[in-house]
Amino acid sequence: MKKLLLLLILAPLLCFGQEKEWSKEEQEILAVIEKQRQDWNNFDLEGFMKGYWKSEELRFYGKSGVTSGWNSTLERYKKAYPTKEHTGHLKFVVNEISRIEKKSYYVMGEFYLERSVGNANGIFMILFKKIDGEWKIIADTSC
Repeated sequence: MKKLLLLLILAPLLCFGQEKEWSKEEQEILAVIEKQRQDWNNFDLEGFMKGYWKSEELRFYGKSGVTSGWNSTLERYKKAYPTKEHTGHLKFVVNEISRIEKKSYYVMGEFYLERSVGNANGIFMILFKKIDGEWKIIADTSC
């Protein structure tokens, strides 16, 4: 009984720090997210937006409500983050990637934005779909 109790206490510690093995598709999605992070940190909002589906059907849901369309989402970002001081340095923590169907996944995680105008952090859930051979964000909820 003592051994079982010890194992139950130590089991989470034994798993801590082990990296999850991502599937090929999950790695491709993570690459899109990493490219977005790099573009954001270089104050390249147009580059950051390349991870999104360039369609009027794109949806972004944030604190100020729903934004529809790629161009409107880009304009929202430009208004909210007008300078390098506002974009700062972005870090992501991806907590989960789950397949919805053959060509669709959702990604849940956290963002951390370090910047001179005040740090910001929050959570996100984004929907990816493979469109014309590329993984694109079709919906983004961030708060």
